[in-house]
Amino acid sequence: MNSVQIRSAERALSVGTWLIVFGAMLYSVLTVTPLMAAHTADEWDWTAPILPLVVDAAVVIVVRLDSVLARLGGHGGRWPVVLRWMTGCMTLALNVADSALRKDLVGVAVHAVAPLLLIVTAETGLAYRKAITAALKGLEAERKAEQAERERVAVERREAAERRAREEREHAERLAREQRDHEARLAREQAEREDRARREERERAEAIEREARAERERVEQDRERECLAREQAEREREQRQRAREREAAQRIENERREREAAAARERAALLAAGPAVEKLPEDRARQIVTAAFGAGLPVRQAAELCGWSVGWVSTRYQELRDTTPARAFEGASS
Repeated sequence: MNSVQIRSAERALSVGTWLIVFGAMLYSVLTVTPLMAAHTADEWDWTAPILPLVVDAAVVIVVRLDSVLARLGGHGGRWPVVLRWMTGCMTLALNVADSALRKDLVGVAVHAVAPLLLIVTAETGLAYRKAITAALKGLEAERKAEQAERERVAVERREAAERRAREEREHAERLAREQRDHEARLAREQAEREDRARREERERAEAIEREARAERERVEQDRERECLAREQAEREREQRQRAREREAAQRIENERREREAAAARERAALLAAGPAVEKLPEDRARQIVTAAFGAGLPVRQAAELCGWSVGWVSTRYQELRDTTPARAFEGASS
């Protein structure tokens, strides 16, 4: 069982103890108050609950302090034991007194249940708490011992690792020295071989260089001739490309002028009809309003040409103003 389970059991013990204590206190107050009222002057009947409350308060003090002392592992001496048994006996005597005076043995037995249960619970709870405290201290000691053992093992492992690392480092240094000596010897031999090879290579390179120089001169001449031919062909291709671009630009400009002329003729034809005698169809009216907007005519004049109201024509003008920048942007993009 771990410390969490032990603490859970301790909480259960505490809750159960206090439930029994408060239940016994309530039962004692209800049982003892009529007895005290019967043995008190009538004008002092209101003091009847005081005595059971005082005794029960002493019971609460005993149970609470016993639990604290048991949790801390301390001991209060003889007086806490005397107080605990005295309050228990007082509670028992006060609860069974009324039935005992009436010689009601069944009543004595019934009213003795709660005080006896309170006395036994207090003693048992104290014993349980001491046992739980001892168990927690034992678990804590075991945990500290395990922690110390783990730390000792960790120190030993660290020392062993450091020792192995030192030995490996010394071995590596020895191997490195041997390797450096061997590499130096090999380097000297290699340098001698390379000197001989370089001399031979230099002689071969000089012969090859002479042959390569002649070959490079021949290749360079061929490359120059090819470059001149490519440059000539590139200039001719660029000239043809520029000519095609100029023709395409001229064709696009002619088409644009033709579209503008056609739009101007159509707009002039729509505006030349004069004021409308009656309200024209919406499609025809929209065409006239568009032509008037393009020609810059006022809203009222456009309304006279199509026969529709000034408000309707103003709305169409606003739509054309909203769409005209977008169309201009599309035309610029194309």
